[in-house]
Amino acid sequence: MNLLERELHYPLGDTLPEPGETLEVAPGVRWIRMRLPFALDHINLWLLRDTLDGVEGWTVVDCCIARDEARAQWEQVFETQLQGMPILRVIVTHMHPDHIGLADWLCTRWNAPLWISSTDYHVARVLSTAGDTLAGGEPAARFFASHGLTDPESIAKIRARTNYYANMVPSVPESFVRMLDGDIVTIGGHDWRCISGYGHAPEHIALYCDDLKLLLGGDMMLPRISTNVSVHAGEPEANSLRLFLDSIDKFKALPADTLGLPSHGKPFRGIHRRVDQLQEHHRDRLAELLEACTARALTAAEGLPILFKRELDLHQMTFAMGETVAHLHLLWFSGQVKRELGKDGIYRFGVKAA
Repeated sequence: MNLLERELHYPLGDTLPEPGETLEVAPGVRWIRMRLPFALDHINLWLLRDTLDGVEGWTVVDCCIARDEARAQWEQVFETQLQGMPILRVIVTHMHPDHIGLADWLCTRWNAPLWISSTDYHVARVLSTAGDTLAGGEPAARFFASHGLTDPESIAKIRARTNYYANMVPSVPESFVRMLDGDIVTIGGHDWRCISGYGHAPEHIALYCDDLKLLLGGDMMLPRISTNVSVHAGEPEANSLRLFLDSIDKFKALPADTLGLPSHGKPFRGIHRRVDQLQEHHRDRLAELLEACTARALTAAEGLPILFKRELDLHQMTFAMGETVAHLHLLWFSGQVKRELGKDGIYRFGVKAA
């Protein structure tokens, strides 16, 4: 446990649900943990006891990526954990593959509706059918090159990575029920309020239940790692980090004893302190970048090792590049640095015009 984690409280300690099983974290709320084939090696999914149209069953929150191992774990959950009742509804917090990948499979399997924000639904539909232009393909290659990633081998691999999203999200349900900020979703007789979040995904929806003092925080409120906040080829002028920091401030209004149920990591209390930690983390990273930009104008590729000290593979590096651009953009939009496009087609950020 690192120093920041020691400032939080983990009521379940190191207890984790076994693969294919569930662990009750509150009345009618059960925790599922599934493996992911990435450095971030797991995702938390949730089963909530529910009744819809007079039928008793379960609401699922988030789904895992489309892979045989995840389907097998879900089948085990269906067989042993549902108490003979059906899945009634599938809620997806946002459009990233580990959250929506198996939504169509689950919705079809149980004839259950998908609930999601409109923005994330439509982005997922486009990326799963028209090809990934955010993490791969020619647009992504041009975007990363414009921010100083000039290694020909890396650019070639990014250009060739056109089915990255569809490999993990092969299809999306043909219809959905829209969730908006402030909406109340009644699940199992309890009201859950939708809280929108931006910067990590187009329109992330977290869910808070005052009766149970629970926050289904998705990826907006993680206890151990800082959420990836990126600028990407689809929205190259975004101020993503500003959006994220403003979004997580909303969680300061929740009761101090709220139990956070994150998509990665363990259930925790201390959400107010966690918001402060994340604000402090990004403030420190921005200060480091600003100091470097004062010495000389930097590309995002040159700024990346300032934010990320460890060695990164290409998958991690593209996320890190997007996050570095997000930090530089916040400094740029706030007027602390200037951005200039060089004759070489590369953006540089400096205190004086590059």
